[in-house]
Amino acid sequence: MAKLTESVVEDVALDWLKGLGYEILSGLAIAPGEPAAERSDYKQVFLFDRLQTKLEDLNPQIPLEGLEEALRKVRLTSHPTLIENNRAFHRLLVEGVDAEFRNSEGQIVHDKVWLIDFANPEANEFLAVNQFTVEEGHFNRRPDVVVFINGIPLAVLELKNIADEQATIRKAFDQFQTYKAQIPSLFNSNALLVISDGQEARLGTVTSDWERFMMWRTITGQELIPPGLLQLETMLKGVFDKTRLLDLVRNFIVFEDDGEKVTKKIAGYHQFHAVNKAVAKTVEATSATGDRRAGVVWHTQGSGKSLSMVFYAGKIVQHPAMENPTIVVLTDRNDLDDQLFDTFSFCSSLLRQIPVQAESREHLRTLLNVASGSVVFTTIQKFFPDEICPRSDSSARSTHSAEIWLPARQTRESNANRA
Repeated sequence: MAKLTESVVEDVALDWLKGLGYEILSGLAIAPGEPAAERSDYKQVFLFDRLQTKLEDLNPQIPLEGLEEALRKVRLTSHPTLIENNRAFHRLLVEGVDAEFRNSEGQIVHDKVWLIDFANPEANEFLAVNQFTVEEGHFNRRPDVVVFINGIPLAVLELKNIADEQATIRKAFDQFQTYKAQIPSLFNSNALLVISDGQEARLGTVTSDWERFMMWRTITGQELIPPGLLQLETMLKGVFDKTRLLDLVRNFIVFEDDGEKVTKKIAGYHQFHAVNKAVAKTVEATSATGDRRAGVVWHTQGSGKSLSMVFYAGKIVQHPAMENPTIVVLTDRNDLDDQLFDTFSFCSSLLRQIPVQAESREHLRTLLNVASGSVVFTTIQKFFPDEICPRSDSSARSTHSAEIWLPARQTRESNANRA
């Protein structure tokens, strides 16, 4: 293990990515001025030729005029802070870029230009580049590995030498803080950050503090890695598998906005795999032959159950088999209802809608008797007859619970009748 130097860690990481189907290139080979240059200068962080080619492939119905407008929006950074630019780009990435153009009849048409084909991972181009030099202002920095999808820099890996006691993964974390301050343009489109010395590896986002850079302890979700194995291998094979990476980017990143601060959060390995299993079971349970019993997800305290519920709801509302369902979040306490409602509201962009909170039993009936899906919060006491309705204040019970109810296959009238 003492011979696992920083350059070796980098080479091994690139080999693992190559094994996952990534193209591997040297940043020096595609640098400005080189025969195989893919950038006009070191300030350019996107590989725009690759991006334009993929836009044409993924959006054959969009004329050149519309694609050029989409590229202009991708290039635009109109916000004063990195996190706001990052949030704006993430929205373009997962919701598509709005474009306006004239069709063959001369009519003005509005359509979406997609930067990534999330449904078909192999339709995209996955590239890892090492020693990718970026210049911004008076600064010149060279991150170890940058991962591109369709020419978009979506992930950055900072690697350290495990044999050097001074070169810890904490130093890699500190290096990211320097990069964000000195070359922020590289991180406007960033989805995730990885720090590692080979033995240890942690995953975070552009707003994650040191404590929020977390391990990824499984590859397929079936079993945890045993102690002693290289965490970087598990991280790369578990996160950067093409299908899992696109799923993670599209469905497991939220921007919590409380009105004062925006925090970007990404799911942990336990949330990612638990939610995907829960979604699959829910689709099965609510199908024509299903038994209507989706199941239970158990969480330990502090494991992020509120965000797991957000990720679950976000995937359910977009799943075509669920046919735009109504999601009812039930709790047994008013304060817990408020807490979960705030969490969902802060992350409403993932839900593609604003959640609503039932103020009374009659209000709940009204909310459930709607023609299209929604996310409704209520306490379970609103379903009880008045004469047996228990207290719902925090002093009434020493424990609390929450569940998500999906009346997806019933009529709106029957939903309202249950309230």
